[in-house]
Amino acid sequence: MSIFRISSREKTLVRIAPITEKPGTDRRMRVALLRARRNATVAKELTHQQAFDRAIAELVQDVPVSQEIAEWFRNEKLIPQRKRSWKKAIRNPVVLSIATSVAVIAGIAVFMFVERMNEFPGSGTARKLLTIASSTRLTQLDAVQTDAGALGDLFFMKYRLEHYDVPPEFAELRTAGARVFDDDEGHRVAQISVPEKRMQLFLFPAERNPTNAQVREFPGWKFVEQEDWTGAVRVRAGVCFMAALRGEQKDLAPYLAADQQ
Repeated sequence: MSIFRISSREKTLVRIAPITEKPGTDRRMRVALLRARRNATVAKELTHQQAFDRAIAELVQDVPVSQEIAEWFRNEKLIPQRKRSWKKAIRNPVVLSIATSVAVIAGIAVFMFVERMNEFPGSGTARKLLTIASSTRLTQLDAVQTDAGALGDLFFMKYRLEHYDVPPEFAELRTAGARVFDDDEGHRVAQISVPEKRMQLFLFPAERNPTNAQVREFPGWKFVEQEDWTGAVRVRAGVCFMAALRGEQKDLAPYLAADQQ
């Protein structure tokens, strides 16, 4: 009795074994053939079977084929290939990695496009002032209790700041404090604290064209956001005004003029 045992399933595979052992042969078939050759009885049957299969193959190859039939099968695949379904394709780790990368790149591109659409002259300074607004304490300002619109005269008489006037939309708001300081670029900035909704008002020089020093103006109100703060900015007479609060654009909407853009 041979010590190399072969299962019934492997015997079945051996009966349909190919006459050539190509590298692409299924692993289970290769294992079955290896065990069959180590089993004397099965090896003998396999030899006879493959010899018979080769003789049939040679006979088939010698059968003449007419030109019409040859043309018919010239570009046809006699063994149909099973296509992979799209569900299996998208589960492929490589496909998932590529799809994720494309999605991330697309998201960054959209974000940068939206940010660029929201840019306007002075938006960079406005965002910096939103950071200052979030960290300012009332004790850092001089106590001033009056209407916000009245502080334009104070800024002119005390600091010689022209056109640092609060727009009519915010002129009647009562103030709790105010100050004037220099930003990191040496520009004079006026800051006003308003108790209503803990709003902060800023007045600062508008951005100018470096070639001819002309003020770079823009129409209506523009919005900027930084962390949890939102600011509404407009320019007039070379000075930008910004109303800022912790919240969203909708929180500033009631204060803005009806013709905002």
